Amino acid sequence: MTTEAQWGSAQLMTKVALLYHEGGMRQSQIAERLHLSQPTVSRLLSRARASGIVRTSVVPPAGIHSELEDALQEAFGLLDAVVVGDAPAGRDADADLGARASAYLQATLSGVPILGISSWSATLLGAASALAPAASDARLAGASGQVVQLLGGHGDPRVQAEAARLLTLLADAMGARPVALPAPGALASRAARDALIADPALAPVVALWSEASAALVGIGSIAPSPLLRESGNAWGLEDQADLSGRGAVGDICQRFIDEVGRPVASDLDERVVGIDLETFRRIPRRVAVAGGESKVAAIRAALRGGWINVLVTNLSSAQALVV
Repeated sequence: MTTEAQWGSAQLMTKVALLYHEGGMRQSQIAERLHLSQPTVSRLLSRARASGIVRTSVVPPAGIHSELEDALQEAFGLLDAVVVGDAPAGRDADADLGARASAYLQATLSGVPILGISSWSATLLGAASALAPAASDARLAGASGQVVQLLGGHGDPRVQAEAARLLTLLADAMGARPVALPAPGALASRAARDALIADPALAPVVALWSEASAALVGIGSIAPSPLLRESGNAWGLEDQADLSGRGAVGDICQRFIDEVGRPVASDLDERVVGIDLETFRRIPRRVAVAGGESKVAAIRAALRGGWINVLVTNLSSAQALVV
């Protein structure tokens, strides 16, 4: 049975809750209006929530896929997952996914002291192109931050400009300094790769890889993307056949993995000028933006291997991953 005191308390809790949640009044204003102390107002609001007078409900708008994001996080032990809509018919899927991911990337990666990025990702280029430059005060505040390439960004001059644009646009959006890796993504021999990595000009860049607190990468399938192929850094048909024969299904920064995420040793692996997978794994926050039917097997492999811990993907890919 409800006593008069209990009824009076409920009435006061309701009055305070209505003024705060529906009337938009601050706690100090409510205290003054009702001749209460501010700590009393705060306690009444807490009790209103605890007793069920105030109930919070979240109604996701159309196009938000929270349940699917939760399923991805649970299935693969991710720190976070973001699922965006599929690209409309006739629109470039990589550019669309990147553009839809841009707001999330800018919000979660701005202020990172050292951010590593892959160089030849059409999806990341789409994201970078959609990012807004940091405000002038943010650029000054983030002047000590750096965005560094994790894979050689030199290639065919017509396409190398895209890798440079990806780097500079991301750095500008994050209010950070761009740090290029002045080398091709892959060389003709291991000896050439070893000699180049040992060059003093590359040493400061390579050293940053171990200091990065976040990485932003694409995920490639066994067939090189058009952007990578045009850059002159892609593996040839012979390499592709060798990788397939070894069970490779995709790559991160041209480091290949099999369907369960195990690294695939190959001749190409010894010629890559870029971060190795074990150094990559030590980066605390490893964000991949990738989607599309042709990449589902590669994305699943990267998730199974624990190579990435944040995934931004499109709806149809996310649905295929949680089946």
